Amino acid sequence: MYLQTHARIVSALLIREMSTKFGSKPGGYIWALLDPAAHVALLTLLFQVIARVPALGTSFPLFFATGYIAFNFYSSTVNYLSSAVKGNKALLNYPNVAPVDTVTARFILQLGTMSVVAFIILGAILLTLHTTPVLDWLVIIEAAMAASLLAVGVGMGNAVLFARFALYEKIYGIVTKPLMLMSGVFFLPDNIPHPFREFLLFNPLIHVVILFRTGFYPEYRGDALNTQYMYSFIICTLFAGMLIFTRSARVLRNE
Repeated sequence: MYLQTHARIVSALLIREMSTKFGSKPGGYIWALLDPAAHVALLTLLFQVIARVPALGTSFPLFFATGYIAFNFYSSTVNYLSSAVKGNKALLNYPNVAPVDTVTARFILQLGTMSVVAFIILGAILLTLHTTPVLDWLVIIEAAMAASLLAVGVGMGNAVLFARFALYEKIYGIVTKPLMLMSGVFFLPDNIPHPFREFLLFNPLIHVVILFRTGFYPEYRGDALNTQYMYSFIICTLFAGMLIFTRSARVLRNE
């Protein structure tokens, strides 16, 4: 009965989030597709000017799309989840609506949206290639879920810390601005010289991007990939985020 009640609440919140985020017109859904497509197109144009071939394979659009979309599974989700409680503050006045319901609804919506966007963009790029690579779907899905679960841990922690400490939100925004530059979207970590490569590999997202790309490039060995470190970081972050969130449920209602 308890699970059924919260399933209905999450479903209602999901419909509300869809209406709020995308609106009643199809333009909102189109923008969800155009935004990452525009980033990939811009990166392709810029790097085609300064390099003859991409760092991996022969297609600039595929190389940048696999990097940007893998990173975006994390970045778009964490940004959306971090404001889940604040964006549904009025609904928390109802006893049946729990703070975790708002996070759950947003996670489902964002994961579904990103999956559709990734399928359309990457599918369109693959159709333009002369030879379609053999895709490892299990690895691709694994990387997308790893990025999304990391976003859940960080997002749940941020939802609490943003509400309690206004300064933290500003510091977080500044510190994470160069994150995409350090996550292997534009380069292959294997090509970075010592000791900079070892420093970059402390970033778990760089391993997510490597893993995602191995699903599209059978010839890519991804020697810098350390799945043990990546999953250890994700599990610890997820546990810490959930702990902070559950212990602050009353604070989130009254903040």
